[in-house]
Amino acid sequence: MSRLGIRRRLLLAVVAAVAVALVGLVAGFNLILARTLDRDARNLVRTRAVAQLSSLRTDAGRLTVAEAPDDRAADAYVWVFAGTRALEHPRAAPAIDGAARSLAGGPARFFDVPASDTRLYAAPVSAGRRRLGTVVVGVSLAPYEETRKLALLASLVFGGVVLVLVAVASRWLLDASLRPVARMTRQAAEWSERDVEQRFALGPPHDELTELAATLDKLLERLAAGLRHERRFSAELSHELRTPLARMLAESELALRRDREPYEYRQALELVHGNAGQLARTVDALVAAARYEAGGVRTSADAHAVADGAVRACSGLAAECHVEIEIAGSGRPLRLGLDADLAERILQPIIENACRYGSRRIQVSIGRENATVVYSVEDDGPGVTPDEQERIFEPGVRGRAQTDGDAGAGLGLSLARRLARSADGDIVADPTASGGRFLIQLPSG
Repeated sequence: MSRLGIRRRLLLAVVAAVAVALVGLVAGFNLILARTLDRDARNLVRTRAVAQLSSLRTDAGRLTVAEAPDDRAADAYVWVFAGTRALEHPRAAPAIDGAARSLAGGPARFFDVPASDTRLYAAPVSAGRRRLGTVVVGVSLAPYEETRKLALLASLVFGGVVLVLVAVASRWLLDASLRPVARMTRQAAEWSERDVEQRFALGPPHDELTELAATLDKLLERLAAGLRHERRFSAELSHELRTPLARMLAESELALRRDREPYEYRQALELVHGNAGQLARTVDALVAAARYEAGGVRTSADAHAVADGAVRACSGLAAECHVEIEIAGSGRPLRLGLDADLAERILQPIIENACRYGSRRIQVSIGRENATVVYSVEDDGPGVTPDEQERIFEPGVRGRAQTDGDAGAGLGLSLARRLARSADGDIVADPTASGGRFLIQLPSG
């Protein structure tokens, strides 16, 4: 059964259930019919015996027959016995006649003659307390047997026809009911491979089919969200790894163009080493973010040390942009409930953004609100307008204050927010500040 499809299993279940029900109905019908025919035969032969008794006369203690029995019918058997002597008897087969004679003088009872389809009924004839004789009446059971056999055959044929009709109707109904499910399954499989943005959109669930469509829509939405997440992760990863890789390639190509002094090679190796370290920290941060999203074990870090590390990583860009970065702490130690490298990778893109758009000065403040450590990164640049408050966190989107000389692909803020949210934090832009102001909220340790 497990190898059969659900359509065939359902069809077999329906046909089997109907077949069992039909067998029960046919058996019950024929059993009731047999009992009814048996009762009718008994009533008929008893009625005939009563009629014959009413035609008998007694004269001086002797039993006489006033009216000859009507034995013209093929199944009309009437015997009248005075003691064991037959006053009247029909033309019957020896087996039937012998059975009737054996009932003479006995009590009232029914007797079926074997192999003759004949039922006999013996009724005593009495006058007061004196037994005068016996009336035996017989009836042929052949018509009743024929009726029973014909009813059995007709009920079997009827049950078979009904079973075939039920099987055909069930097959059609199952095909019609499961055809949309098969079509939806094929469509969902095609969409999951080619276009995960397609949906069935059958509205709120109100039956099994629409409930299945809603479930498949949710499944496709999760697949689409996963694919979007992977694409965004790839874009963010390429953005984070592009700059240090480009620096390493440029420095190595420059060092290989001509022979250099040992100290120049040392300087080139130090630059390559520094960029390789940045690559390693970036990969570690992305791995830590993935581990956080998967529910991995979380560590803790010093909030001030994280800010110092992020500022040192942005010192080169700050020098190029001619801005100064100042860290203003709360004066008391604060612990973050996440890995130090991940926290630096969250904070660094915000400081880099401030370096690109600030004029002269950037201030990084550290504070605590309830169970959250809040970093505030402020610059004296043009700031963020209300309509840009959310758009600047989308991958590839940059603010209106950008210039043609600005570097970057507009993915830093998007990566920073995604990493912060993976650690149960968030990053928001404050459009009400006079310059640029970003608040980085991270869980405390």
